Amino acid sequence: MKIKIINNINTIFFIFLLFFFLSNCDQKTEDKIKIDQEIKVKVFSSLTCPHCANFHENVIIKIKNDSDLRNIVKFQHIGFPLDLAALNAEKVLECSKNQENRFELLTHLYNQQNNWTSGNDINDINESLIKLVKKFGLSRSSIEKCLKDEELEEKILEKVLNAQKEFKIKSTPTIYINKKKYEGKHNYKNFKKEIEKLF
Repeated sequence: MKIKIINNINTIFFIFLLFFFLSNCDQKTEDKIKIDQEIKVKVFSSLTCPHCANFHENVIIKIKNDSDLRNIVKFQHIGFPLDLAALNAEKVLECSKNQENRFELLTHLYNQQNNWTSGNDINDINESLIKLVKKFGLSRSSIEKCLKDEELEEKILEKVLNAQKEFKIKSTPTIYINKKKYEGKHNYKNFKKEIEKLF
Protein backbone atom coordinates (compact mmCIF):
# COMPACT_ATOMS: atom_id res chain seq x y z
CA MET A 1 0.00 0.00 0.00
CA LYS A 2 2.84 2.38 0.93
CA ILE A 3 4.61 1.63 -2.34
CA LYS A 4 1.45 2.48 -4.27
CA ILE A 5 1.05 5.81 -2.43
CA ILE A 6 4.72 6.67 -3.04
CA ASN A 7 4.34 5.84 -6.73
CA ASN A 8 1.24 8.07 -6.93
CA ILE A 9 3.11 10.91 -5.23
CA ASN A 10 6.05 10.48 -7.61
CA THR A 11 3.71 10.53 -10.59
CA ILE A 12 1.97 13.68 -9.37
CA PHE A 13 5.34 15.33 -8.65
CA PHE A 14 6.63 14.38 -12.10
CA ILE A 15 3.54 15.81 -13.78
CA PHE A 16 3.91 19.01 -11.74
CA LEU A 17 7.57 19.38 -12.78
CA LEU A 18 6.72 18.70 -16.42
CA PHE A 19 3.96 21.31 -16.34
CA PHE A 20 6.31 23.79 -14.63
CA PHE A 21 9.07 23.39 -17.24
CA LEU A 22 6.65 23.50 -20.15
CA SER A 23 5.07 26.67 -18.75
CA ASN A 24 8.48 28.29 -18.40
CA CYS A 25 9.44 27.20 -21.90
CA ASP A 26 6.26 28.75 -23.32
CA GLN A 27 6.88 31.94 -21.37
CA LYS A 28 10.44 32.20 -22.69
CA THR A 29 9.17 31.61 -26.22
CA GLU A 30 6.55 34.32 -25.80
CA ASP A 31 9.15 36.73 -24.39
CA LYS A 32 11.50 35.99 -27.29
CA ILE A 33 8.76 36.62 -29.83
CA LYS A 34 7.96 39.94 -28.17
CA ILE A 35 11.63 40.92 -28.27
CA ASP A 36 11.98 39.77 -31.87
CA GLN A 37 9.10 41.95 -32.97
CA GLU A 38 10.77 45.05 -31.56
CA ILE A 39 14.07 44.79 -33.46
CA LYS A 40 13.65 47.40 -36.16
CA VAL A 41 16.57 48.89 -38.04
CA LYS A 42 16.06 52.32 -39.59
CA VAL A 43 18.70 53.47 -42.04
CA PHE A 44 18.62 57.11 -43.08
CA SER A 45 20.61 57.22 -46.29
CA SER A 46 21.27 59.10 -49.50
CA LEU A 47 21.37 56.96 -52.65
CA THR A 48 24.47 58.77 -53.93
CA CYS A 49 26.36 58.18 -50.67
CA PRO A 50 29.19 55.57 -51.02
CA HIS A 51 29.15 54.85 -47.26
CA CYS A 52 25.42 54.10 -47.49
CA ALA A 53 26.03 51.69 -50.37
CA ASN A 54 28.79 50.00 -48.38
CA PHE A 55 26.58 49.61 -45.29
CA HIS A 56 23.74 48.21 -47.39
CA GLU A 57 25.97 45.66 -49.12
CA ASN A 58 28.13 44.59 -46.17
CA VAL A 59 25.60 44.76 -43.33
CA ILE A 60 21.97 44.85 -44.47
CA ILE A 61 22.35 42.22 -47.21
CA LYS A 62 24.21 39.93 -44.80
CA ILE A 63 21.42 40.31 -42.25
CA LYS A 64 18.91 39.37 -44.96
CA ASN A 65 20.96 36.22 -45.64
CA ASP A 66 21.58 35.34 -41.99
CA SER A 67 19.25 32.50 -40.97
CA ASP A 68 19.36 33.63 -37.32
CA LEU A 69 18.50 37.27 -38.03
CA ARG A 70 16.54 37.57 -41.27
CA ASN A 71 13.16 36.84 -39.63
CA ILE A 72 13.95 38.97 -36.59
CA VAL A 73 15.36 42.23 -37.92
CA LYS A 74 12.97 44.48 -39.81
CA PHE A 75 14.90 46.80 -42.09
CA GLN A 76 13.55 50.20 -43.13
CA HIS A 77 15.24 52.44 -45.69
CA ILE A 78 14.43 56.11 -45.09
CA GLY A 79 15.49 58.35 -47.92
CA PHE A 80 17.64 61.31 -46.92
CA PRO A 81 18.83 62.67 -50.31
CA LEU A 82 21.79 65.02 -50.11
CA ASP A 83 21.71 66.13 -53.75
CA LEU A 84 19.42 66.27 -56.78
CA ALA A 85 20.64 62.94 -58.19
CA ALA A 86 19.83 61.19 -54.91
CA LEU A 87 16.44 62.91 -54.79
CA ASN A 88 15.56 61.68 -58.28
CA ALA A 89 16.73 58.16 -57.47
CA GLU A 90 14.57 58.27 -54.34
CA LYS A 91 11.58 59.28 -56.47
CA VAL A 92 12.13 56.26 -58.71
CA LEU A 93 12.40 54.03 -55.63
CA GLU A 94 9.16 55.45 -54.23
CA CYS A 95 7.38 54.56 -57.48
CA SER A 96 8.10 50.87 -56.93
CA LYS A 97 5.08 49.74 -54.91
CA ASN A 98 6.00 46.08 -54.42
CA GLN A 99 8.05 45.88 -51.19
CA GLU A 100 10.19 42.92 -52.30
CA ASN A 101 10.90 44.51 -55.68
CA ARG A 102 11.60 47.76 -53.91
CA PHE A 103 14.34 46.19 -51.78
CA GLU A 104 15.85 44.59 -54.87
CA LEU A 105 15.71 47.93 -56.67
CA LEU A 106 17.35 49.67 -53.70
CA THR A 107 20.12 47.06 -53.76
CA HIS A 108 20.53 47.49 -57.52
CA LEU A 109 20.76 51.29 -57.20
CA TYR A 110 23.53 50.88 -54.62
CA ASN A 111 25.35 48.22 -56.62
CA GLN A 112 25.31 50.40 -59.74
CA GLN A 113 25.88 53.66 -57.89
CA ASN A 114 29.16 54.47 -59.66
CA ASN A 115 27.52 54.02 -63.07
CA TRP A 116 24.32 56.07 -62.79
CA THR A 117 25.89 58.90 -60.75
CA SER A 118 28.69 59.51 -63.26
CA GLY A 119 26.64 61.55 -65.77
CA ASN A 120 27.75 65.01 -66.91
CA ASP A 121 24.54 66.61 -65.68
CA ILE A 122 21.18 65.72 -64.13
CA ASN A 123 19.69 64.85 -67.53
CA ASP A 124 22.41 62.24 -68.10
CA ILE A 125 21.82 60.87 -64.60
CA ASN A 126 18.05 60.67 -65.15
CA GLU A 127 18.61 58.79 -68.40
CA SER A 128 20.89 56.34 -66.62
CA LEU A 129 18.26 55.83 -63.92
CA ILE A 130 15.58 55.13 -66.53
CA LYS A 131 17.73 52.49 -68.23
CA LEU A 132 18.79 51.00 -64.91
CA VAL A 133 15.33 50.38 -63.45
CA LYS A 134 13.43 49.25 -66.56
CA LYS A 135 14.08 45.62 -65.67
CA PHE A 136 12.04 46.09 -62.47
CA GLY A 137 8.83 46.48 -64.45
CA LEU A 138 8.80 50.28 -64.59
CA SER A 139 8.25 51.72 -68.05
CA ARG A 140 10.05 54.79 -69.38
CA SER A 141 6.84 56.82 -69.27
CA SER A 142 6.10 55.85 -65.64
CA ILE A 143 9.67 56.67 -64.55
CA GLU A 144 9.59 60.03 -66.35
CA LYS A 145 6.28 60.75 -64.65
CA CYS A 146 7.87 59.96 -61.26
CA LEU A 147 10.82 62.23 -61.96
CA LYS A 148 8.47 65.13 -62.74
CA ASP A 149 6.12 64.46 -59.81
CA GLU A 150 6.27 67.59 -57.62
CA GLU A 151 3.98 66.14 -54.95
CA LEU A 152 6.24 63.11 -54.58
CA GLU A 153 9.25 65.43 -54.32
CA GLU A 154 7.56 67.43 -51.56
CA LYS A 155 6.68 64.22 -49.74
CA ILE A 156 10.31 63.05 -49.80
CA LEU A 157 11.67 66.44 -48.72
CA GLU A 158 9.11 66.61 -45.92
CA LYS A 159 10.40 63.26 -44.64
CA VAL A 160 13.91 64.70 -44.72
CA LEU A 161 12.87 67.70 -42.61
CA ASN A 162 10.99 65.49 -40.14
CA ALA A 163 13.94 63.11 -39.84
CA GLN A 164 16.33 66.00 -39.29
CA LYS A 165 14.07 67.38 -36.59
CA GLU A 166 13.31 64.10 -34.79
CA PHE A 167 16.55 62.15 -35.24
CA LYS A 168 19.09 64.99 -35.63
CA ILE A 169 20.58 63.56 -38.83
CA LYS A 170 23.98 65.10 -39.56
CA SER A 171 25.42 62.57 -41.99
CA THR A 172 24.49 59.45 -43.91
CA PRO A 173 24.07 56.69 -43.19
CA THR A 174 22.55 57.29 -39.77
CA ILE A 175 21.30 54.06 -38.24
CA TYR A 176 18.83 53.44 -35.44
CA ILE A 177 18.19 50.08 -33.82
CA ASN A 178 14.72 50.44 -32.38
CA LYS A 179 14.92 53.92 -30.83
CA LYS A 180 18.65 53.90 -30.10
CA LYS A 181 21.20 55.43 -32.45
CA TYR A 182 23.86 52.97 -33.54
CA GLU A 183 27.29 54.49 -32.91
CA GLY A 184 29.45 51.44 -33.67
CA LYS A 185 31.54 50.53 -36.67
CA HIS A 186 29.75 49.98 -39.97
CA ASN A 187 30.67 46.34 -40.34
CA TYR A 188 28.61 43.18 -39.98
CA LYS A 189 30.45 41.73 -36.99
CA ASN A 190 29.97 44.79 -34.76
CA PHE A 191 26.43 45.43 -35.96
CA LYS A 192 25.37 41.83 -35.33
CA LYS A 193 26.76 42.03 -31.77
CA GLU A 194 24.63 45.12 -31.16
CA ILE A 195 21.54 43.31 -32.46
CA GLU A 196 22.22 40.24 -30.34
CA LYS A 197 22.26 42.36 -27.17
CA LEU A 198 18.49 42.66 -27.60
CA PHE A 199 17.86 38.90 -27.52
